[in-house]
Amino acid sequence: MADIIDYKIIGDDMQLVEIELDPGEGVRAEAGAMMYMENGIEMQTTTGGGFFKGLKRMFVGESFFITNFINGGSGKKHVAFGAPYPGKVIAIDLPKFGGEFICQKDSYLCSAAGIEIEVTFTKKFGVGLFGGEGFILERLVGNGLVFVHAGGMVIEKQLLPGESLRVDTGCVVGFSPSVNYDIQFIGGFKNALFGGEGIFLAKLTGPGTVYLQSLPFSRLADRIYSAARFSNKGERKGIDGFGGDILGGLFGGDTKF
Repeated sequence: MADIIDYKIIGDDMQLVEIELDPGEGVRAEAGAMMYMENGIEMQTTTGGGFFKGLKRMFVGESFFITNFINGGSGKKHVAFGAPYPGKVIAIDLPKFGGEFICQKDSYLCSAAGIEIEVTFTKKFGVGLFGGEGFILERLVGNGLVFVHAGGMVIEKQLLPGESLRVDTGCVVGFSPSVNYDIQFIGGFKNALFGGEGIFLAKLTGPGTVYLQSLPFSRLADRIYSAARFSNKGERKGIDGFGGDILGGLFGGDTKF
């Protein structure tokens, strides 16, 4: 049974979620997601279900540990979790999705205590090796609130039975378990080599709810890295070049001032 928590989402383009906990209530999050907490909140860091669950999360690039924040005081206390890059925080009420929600592994922010966080994979392992973000997913199970983060703007799609949508794998935030999810190869040599959209797309087939994001972190990181490399070659100067030199240093070059 998940804890019943109150919350408010603060901010516009760089949002955080502040959660109000009654005495004894708790919320769990990936290690490093917490922004601030009031006196009386106690932290309990665990593997979130045993050594092998932690090892499985670490294998797919997630944190080995899950941190629980529990109100050990006598009155209402608050704890807040910040989004890792510009975008929106989405509150997911799991009972409205049949007690289960599927999301990208980087989308999960926090959830009420009692929500189970499981790692799942696409059906086609061979395709998944080259399918980018769409290969590894997280299944959130329980009867409480879950908070996920989307980069840029959030788009909610309601798919009818049999209705399909093909999406860049990184643009998928999450979807209800009734949605069929698959990764498909983009046909055509020129499409795959010169299309610039990757060689795989996620195919989502209804019925169900789908959340999409306009700015996946992988796309943002690729643009920053490309700009930094371009600047380090001496092809751009001035203010842009200066900023590129700094970013280039962060990505493996020498930082210049």
